Amino acid sequence: MFRNLFKNIGPATLIAAAFVGPGTVTICTLAGANYGYSLLWALVLSIFATIILQEMAARLGLITGKGLPEILRSAISNKIIRTSLIVLVLAAIAVGNAAYEAGNISGGVLGLQTIFGAHWYFPLLLGTIAFGLLFYGNYKVLEKVLITMVVLMGASFIATAAAIGPDFKEVFQGLFTPQINSDNILTIVGLIGTTVVPYNLFLHASLVSEKWNLPSDLSAVRKDTVISVALGGLVSMAIIIAATALQGTEVAGGAALASALEPVYGSWATYVFSVGILAAGITSAITAPLAAAYVVKGCLGWKGTMKSWSFRGVWIFILVIGVLFSSIGLKPLDIITFAQIANGLLLPIIAILLLWLVNQKLLGSFQNKIWQNIMAVIVLLIAVILGVKTLLKVFEFI
Repeated sequence: MFRNLFKNIGPATLIAAAFVGPGTVTICTLAGANYGYSLLWALVLSIFATIILQEMAARLGLITGKGLPEILRSAISNKIIRTSLIVLVLAAIAVGNAAYEAGNISGGVLGLQTIFGAHWYFPLLLGTIAFGLLFYGNYKVLEKVLITMVVLMGASFIATAAAIGPDFKEVFQGLFTPQINSDNILTIVGLIGTTVVPYNLFLHASLVSEKWNLPSDLSAVRKDTVISVALGGLVSMAIIIAATALQGTEVAGGAALASALEPVYGSWATYVFSVGILAAGITSAITAPLAAAYVVKGCLGWKGTMKSWSFRGVWIFILVIGVLFSSIGLKPLDIITFAQIANGLLLPIIAILLLWLVNQKLLGSFQNKIWQNIMAVIVLLIAVILGVKTLLKVFEFI
């Protein structure tokens, strides 16, 4: 059973592992605690948008055998535009992931602390685990480890949500009845922004060729994408549902939710939810440096594999920065703000470029069909709105 599981799913599971991180746990917890089931529809929208964008990125990677940076460098002839785009990508993903990595490590540490208490060496422990898997493991090893962690994470959050005893009528209404107002707009932006992540598009395109390399594999790639992203979205929904039990309670984030569950549902709920937070932190702590390494490699035209020292050097730097910032409790707010601005600009730009690329002759018969373009345009509009809202949020204009 498990052998078939590992055989039939792959790179997209790493994408789910990447977007269901500590940031997602926190924003979903706040969404459930503050707004109940009413924002579940935003995750449905996010899952739809993510599947459309990730499928296009994965298809480009499969058919061309290249990552997105390499494709963009060869497809854009204007040197100024090409250089500007490469700088933006490097700023948003390489620099941004270095800042976000501290949050990934810290998120995993919060899960450990809830179970075992506070210990100074927890950031170093998680960093060492991530280092070992990235340094000594090949793609197949990483894939199996992350699939296992995603299953553990999903089981933890879904079990907690089931124990809450949700009102399924209200859940159904929340899934299909959009509610938008001035109070919840930033939370909606956050829910979409933690699911539709620019660096996952680059990571997916690069990883597809590690598992599949024939055009005939496109069906498997699509199945992997739909199933993995949908399951990742289900995990996010489970967190919102679990957090609805704490409406009216002051909850700061996922770890606080884990602690707050104990007096209501018993100590087991605290431990189960904390295991989910720990798994979310570890998976994101692995995928963020990996994505940054692929992006830098592609943008700068480096050759070599995951074992090359130039590739390793990038993710080691990202990981060390994350462990260091997490250990000393430093929140690099200026860097994160800069990365948010860059990501706010990057998402709609990459969405536009993806739509342009999948309609080029380089894909031959694998170009977008009309119905795919219609859905992609809808997602593009979402990406533009999300990008504008993200920038407005960063500059505190809302």
